[in-house]
Amino acid sequence: MKPKLLTTLPTYTGRLLAADVVAGITVAMVAIPLSIAIGIASGADPAKGLITAIIGGFLVSMLGGSRVQIGGPTGAFIVVVYGVIAQHGYDGLVLATLMAGAILLLAGLLRVGNLIAFVPEAVVNGFTIGIAVIIASGQLKDFFGLGASHAPAEFLGKMEALWAARATINWAATAAGLATLALLVALRRLFPRVPGPIFALGAVSLAVWALHQGVDTIFSRYGELPNHLPVPMLPKVSLARLTELLPSAFVIAFLAAIESLLSAMVADRMVEGAQHRPNAEVLAQGWANIGSALFGGLPATGAIARTATNVRAGGRTPVAGMVHAATILIVMMAVAPLAGYLAMPALAALLLITAWNMSEPHKWRSYWRAPIEDRVLLLLTLVLTVLTDLTVAIGVGVGLGLALRLRDNRIKAPDWHTPER
Repeated sequence: MKPKLLTTLPTYTGRLLAADVVAGITVAMVAIPLSIAIGIASGADPAKGLITAIIGGFLVSMLGGSRVQIGGPTGAFIVVVYGVIAQHGYDGLVLATLMAGAILLLAGLLRVGNLIAFVPEAVVNGFTIGIAVIIASGQLKDFFGLGASHAPAEFLGKMEALWAARATINWAATAAGLATLALLVALRRLFPRVPGPIFALGAVSLAVWALHQGVDTIFSRYGELPNHLPVPMLPKVSLARLTELLPSAFVIAFLAAIESLLSAMVADRMVEGAQHRPNAEVLAQGWANIGSALFGGLPATGAIARTATNVRAGGRTPVAGMVHAATILIVMMAVAPLAGYLAMPALAALLLITAWNMSEPHKWRSYWRAPIEDRVLLLLTLVLTVLTDLTVAIGVGVGLGLALRLRDNRIKAPDWHTPER
């Protein structure tokens, strides 16, 4: 369970440092707008996403079992975080995240990291697509500038409210959202090494400001972003509160473990000779979530897309992830007021792209060719995720999936196909 940082330091060179610094700064430029967008979509304020990327990202890299893992807030948590905040308040989320961190520490010490491979792949794919659907649906209001002020949290009610508010569409907001989508897609295809989100959101937000259009920005909705980290604080703790939040804590811990280990598996395939340490990674996720919660952040985990960006940019050791976190902190301290001009439709467009990538549309055809049991399991988990909640979806999906695995002992853990999201 030794962190990879300690393994890489004895052979660390100036050339590796230069590569890690460039990669860390590059991935920070991707992480800044995405962290802000995830913070807002989660029902928190934008600063919470940045705090998570700074504290959680630093601890994941410093203590983790992967050479190139990038930690921070991810789209997978939006649904559960939004639900916890809506039901228990932000203080309840902090306590649930602290509990999840403790659960992950215990799981790492018990060396259960390897058991994550036995979670049925169809379940992971099902609730990931379901989460993507919920994330996308949650961005439609800001993308189109709709006046639906009291859209319910549940999917069907939200869709009904948004449809009822269709006459309030803001065409300037819609144009800003569409322009951001077009820029994000074009930059990714034409200049894949360029941190597209920071340029796309910056350009569209600058145009919105220059043209004086009636489009919401971070500043108009949330005020100025802070330029410093808050003082660590503990939430109020009681036995009743702990019992009430325990199911949410288990969901957060499960998602953090799944997402981080999948991300580490992706990284292993991208870096020659790399092999992550699953139990060290789970331990790091525990400390990252505890640290993020104490500083007023959100749940943290390994971010697959940002980890892939780190590898493509040349990052080869955990130092790159630590530089990424430090860069976000420096940017937060130096230019926080400028981030307030980011247009809400542009942030919504970024999350729509994130949701699309999470769903891995290039794999849908292979899902349909899978055995009937896997298709049913995927669809069941997807529907339960969208129409009920993640706790039910994960419980039913994992229980049914493991029952099918026990019935057919030909299905082994190595049958996993690592996702690319």
